[in-house]
Amino acid sequence: MPSTRLYAKGRILGHKRGKRNTRPNTSLVQIEGVSNKDDAQFYLGKRLAYVYKAKTETRGSKVRVIWGRVTRPHGNSGVVKSKFKSNLPPHTFGASIRVMLYPSTI
Repeated sequence: MPSTRLYAKGRILGHKRGKRNTRPNTSLVQIEGVSNKDDAQFYLGKRLAYVYKAKTETRGSKVRVIWGRVTRPHGNSGVVKSKFKSNLPPHTFGASIRVMLYPSTI
């Protein structure tokens, strides 16, 4: 039986920023298959999970997660702004992220 993925894939692009200042409380995410502002509307409010492995074991697992939420579109190319429970560290730039398909509005 083929496995079915219950999330969409995305990529962390970086923090929201101006020319000189970075705003680490907001992260920019490109969702796979989303190429314009209208497509990004579907993902507003959806949960994000940055899943990574740590060296030390906590509660029987080395896997950890930083949870976030898609807040609004960013520009016209399908990129979205998001906020995480704790700000994403810069070494996550370019890493993949899971875009959960809940909470659902359909």
